[in-house]
Amino acid sequence: MVGLNTEMGEGIVFSPPGPIFTMKFDTIRGSLTLVSLAGYALAGAVYTLNERIVGEDFYSSFNFEAIPDPTNGRVTYVDQATAQMLNLTYATSNTFIMRADDTTVLTSSGPGRNSVRIRSNNQYTQHVVVYVIPHRYLTDSWFSISFDMQHMPEGCGTWPAVWETNESNWPAGGEVDIVEGVNNVEPNQSTLHTSPNCSMPASTTQLGTTVGTNCDTAANGNAGCGVQLTEDYNSFGPGFNSIDGGWYAMERTNDYINVWFWERYDKFAPFDATTGAWIIDTSLWGTPAANFPNTDCDLASHFDANNIIINLTFCGDWAGNSAVYSASGCPSDCVSYVDNNPTAFTNAYFEFSSINVYT
Repeated sequence: MVGLNTEMGEGIVFSPPGPIFTMKFDTIRGSLTLVSLAGYALAGAVYTLNERIVGEDFYSSFNFEAIPDPTNGRVTYVDQATAQMLNLTYATSNTFIMRADDTTVLTSSGPGRNSVRIRSNNQYTQHVVVYVIPHRYLTDSWFSISFDMQHMPEGCGTWPAVWETNESNWPAGGEVDIVEGVNNVEPNQSTLHTSPNCSMPASTTQLGTTVGTNCDTAANGNAGCGVQLTEDYNSFGPGFNSIDGGWYAMERTNDYINVWFWERYDKFAPFDATTGAWIIDTSLWGTPAANFPNTDCDLASHFDANNIIINLTFCGDWAGNSAVYSASGCPSDCVSYVDNNPTAFTNAYFEFSSINVYT
């Protein structure tokens, strides 16, 4: 699987013609922006604000997935009613917060720690296709997603992620992990997971460091094509939170997928990306932190309409791997720690300000 407040007016919705969509998303006192565009625009493109989702709107724009954790985590994902009753999600006029339980000592034979996993009602794709689904669908060739986040979940045993996939067609429909990491280990890692015959070059134009080149989920234990954002160790975990977060952006086209990160107080961060501007131009955003070109991967055939998923799990296949957990410097073993230390997860939360949609 695996942002920061914008200065836009409230309730503004633009609806240009055509089935195109983008989205902006504020996490942990922040926002996220997703952009989709029908057409080609090499080396970036210009997008126009289409939709803004704020506060209570999150409840109608996302659905709560009360499902068994696919990554085998020590977690119980709850439905919307339960999340609201337990105060695991709540909204103000300009924020939406989602977090894990931080009060309950678990029994070893009982269910995992309560947490939240949400999935966007909208789907986003690089292809001109129509999906017959009960919620709004999009048939786009290009899109970009950026989010402004002030805080992300932290703590030993935690595994937070902001990512995209098509759960009903995984891995054939592809997966893009935008923000992901475990056990407070910095920096962030952005990764692609796909069906066979998709790989990335060991060297490309990016600021981060490639740590995997075979995107096939059946290879290397599903490690995927990963890029660690080694240019900035504040891109994840406690370091990220200590600087009041920053902005992530992802642009997906048939030619490449790019991920950017800018710290909150980075004076060189692009103005349009950090202010929720009505018009953005990704060609002015500079060298991406992670670049996934189509040189050895037909992105058009390896990625279909994807939903955005935001979740916080504990332990599981990655965070709970004994070697990974031990190397993180975390105490005890992962499951025992998560079971017996609820107050360790007081800072295990996301907070979103808004979602702005560009086309």
